[in-house]
Amino acid sequence: MKILVFNAGSSSVKFGIFDTRIDDPRVVKAEFEHFLDGYCDLHFQLRGEQGETLHHRVKVTDVEHAIENIPNLLEQWGYDDFDAIGHRVVHGGTLLTAAVRIDNKTLSLIEDATPLAPLHNPANLSGIYLCQEIWPDKPQVAVFDTSFHQTIPEEAYSYAIPKSWRQLGVRRYGFHGTSHHYVALRVADALQTPLSDLRIISCHLGNGASVCAINHGVSVDTSMGMTPLEGLVMGTRSGDVDPGLFSFLSRHSGMSIEEIERQLYHNSGLKALGGSSDLRNIEQQAAEGSSDAQLAINVYAYRVRKYLGAYSAVMGGVDVVVFTGGIGENSATMRQRICDQLHFLGLSLDVNKNSSLQLSAFDSQLINHEISRIKVIVTRTSEQWMIAKEVQQHLESVRLQENKDNCVIPVAVSARHVHLSRHAVELLFGKGYQLNVLRTLRQPGSWAAVETVELIGPRGIISNVRILGPEREQTQIEVSRTDTFTLGIEAPVRASGKLDNTPPIRLRGPCGELVTRGMIVAARHIHMHSDDALAWGLNDGDLVDVELGEGERRTLFANTKVRVNGNFLTEMHIDTDEANAAGITFSTKGHLVNKQSDSIVTIVNKKQQTLK
Repeated sequence: MKILVFNAGSSSVKFGIFDTRIDDPRVVKAEFEHFLDGYCDLHFQLRGEQGETLHHRVKVTDVEHAIENIPNLLEQWGYDDFDAIGHRVVHGGTLLTAAVRIDNKTLSLIEDATPLAPLHNPANLSGIYLCQEIWPDKPQVAVFDTSFHQTIPEEAYSYAIPKSWRQLGVRRYGFHGTSHHYVALRVADALQTPLSDLRIISCHLGNGASVCAINHGVSVDTSMGMTPLEGLVMGTRSGDVDPGLFSFLSRHSGMSIEEIERQLYHNSGLKALGGSSDLRNIEQQAAEGSSDAQLAINVYAYRVRKYLGAYSAVMGGVDVVVFTGGIGENSATMRQRICDQLHFLGLSLDVNKNSSLQLSAFDSQLINHEISRIKVIVTRTSEQWMIAKEVQQHLESVRLQENKDNCVIPVAVSARHVHLSRHAVELLFGKGYQLNVLRTLRQPGSWAAVETVELIGPRGIISNVRILGPEREQTQIEVSRTDTFTLGIEAPVRASGKLDNTPPIRLRGPCGELVTRGMIVAARHIHMHSDDALAWGLNDGDLVDVELGEGERRTLFANTKVRVNGNFLTEMHIDTDEANAAGITFSTKGHLVNKQSDSIVTIVNKKQQTLK
């Protein structure tokens, strides 16, 4: 599939054509920028990475005029035959959480999210409207910077502000999602390790900059907040500041909120500290003795390093630090400044590898020392390629869904329970003890035991917690969020088996006690037979949204992970808190919505109906 990708801003237009069928998918890369006196710069590269980048000063007055000229350019270059158009949109708010076909409803929702990104969404929308006029018959899909961060937990995205403000949508959203997602996949590929097994801190360092904590494949925190202003020092943006500066500057200088905001966006960051938004200029000035430039470099590195330390704590450790973006890819000195004081984390940079790095387009290179516990990787980001892939997945999923009937999936409510290892069974019940089957469960090979245990926390005890068999290599305790408050222990939301850095809990049985790690709040998921996954166009690890309940209790369970296996019985699992939130009863019906599709598959509670 050939996809035309647009990134329309207020002062530049980036576009490219990607052919998803070939190894080097980027066949066109182009940009209009620096509009001045009726002219602008046009940079373009044809035939993928093998093509020469050309530069021209052309008679184009503004962004709208540039977009109007693109059809002629594509025809001139011989690339005017494509299948679909993908648009980068910075902010999707809380409702646009995945790639979506652009229609009137989608446009209205993007408009609604515009107050959250007043500098970006209007430009993105202008590009969409123009493309609809130019190519009315081409399917057009919006891909959102914020969508990758929809997995961030509530405690991470919530500001400690009045509830009425939070209900207006004031929360942390995060940005650069397509970039962070892309580089995470590149890291997994480079290390030949499943993404679900890695804790990654992604550093997108460019004129805009952000850090993202990616825990087992999902974003759990990121430095940008409600707007792209929060977080790291950037080219012209301040990053983190005390919000009290608004009232201070208003009182003491008479500046309006609008003027303060404009200064924070356009005249702060490296530009304010070192006199230039370009780190290359600042590094040159610092070498010549400029104290301002030296301060700019130190502040920039310090801010990144602080977030790296914080996010390693958030994830209970880190396996990989990855650098991308213009600064992350090209500044060896900045990478070294950031990494030099992280030895306490087990990170050791190889100075020679770092300084001699030569990076090609789809290359990922390790620059850590061989003794380093943490891998350090540099790779080029490709947000447009990621957008093209999401467009392709969305359209292919739509076609799959259009060619089949709706399917019925059972939903199971899972109460608190324990999986025990052989060692744990013997400590709690006696040497050589064998658990007794009370009843078989729907998942093949699974059963509930007659035996129960007590969970003992610093605040309380939960008795009669059922053991599920068969025995496992590691003991795992699955509780609800409410249970964690009863016990007084904070447990992370995790997929089954992901037990690293989980909190200790005391288990009591008739013959003894055991203190063990492994307590989690199970991430909602769907066990799916491989035949059903094939029919629905889903893969192991895909995320889907599930709408359950009716009326006022209707609830959207976002980012439900699909787990595919030929031995599974297709069934969705949620815990008691989630079931109560949606008011699930025997007659409850819901919908499974593919994250890459608008299509809907009906699901029902297991007690009402079973799989067709």
